[in-house]
Amino acid sequence: MMVMWVFGYGSLLWNPGFEVAERAPASLPGYARSFCMRSIHHRGTEEAPGLVLALDEHADAVCDGLALRVAGGHEDATLDYLRERELISSAYVERVLQVRLRDGRDVEAVTYVIDAAHVQYCGGLPLEEQAQIIARAVGGRGPNAEYLHNTTRHLVELGIPDAELQWLSERVQVLGA
Repeated sequence: MMVMWVFGYGSLLWNPGFEVAERAPASLPGYARSFCMRSIHHRGTEEAPGLVLALDEHADAVCDGLALRVAGGHEDATLDYLRERELISSAYVERVLQVRLRDGRDVEAVTYVIDAAHVQYCGGLPLEEQAQIIARAVGGRGPNAEYLHNTTRHLVELGIPDAELQWLSERVQVLGA
């Protein structure tokens, strides 16, 4: 079977949920990581949605994240798992996109990007509004703030800090979450 890569930019950084054979810092041009998706399952509810990260298409943007090479023989199970996890409400679209690894290799990676026409899309929310939502939302996988703090910390550990997420993490802590 062909080598399978997955591009992680949010919770896949710290909770891939599948057998990873290799991790490599990677960049995806044409997309920006942002809290542009309302979460009604994992980090919020339909009554009180949280926010989760998604890749929003922007021609001049580049998202730094992590390419995860799936362990050989686990490709089909991984794809099934990711589809169940990421496509729970059809707000994400599965794409295979070219990412550049820090070592210069270009690889095709399964990537989940936001469907800007979906009802859960909420791109462009002011940072303060994002912080207020994240500070209070809780869903099936726990507090929204936990998701933000874990992702922010892992980006720093990987050497690819995200200034917007760092600001949000600090603000949400001030708000008590």
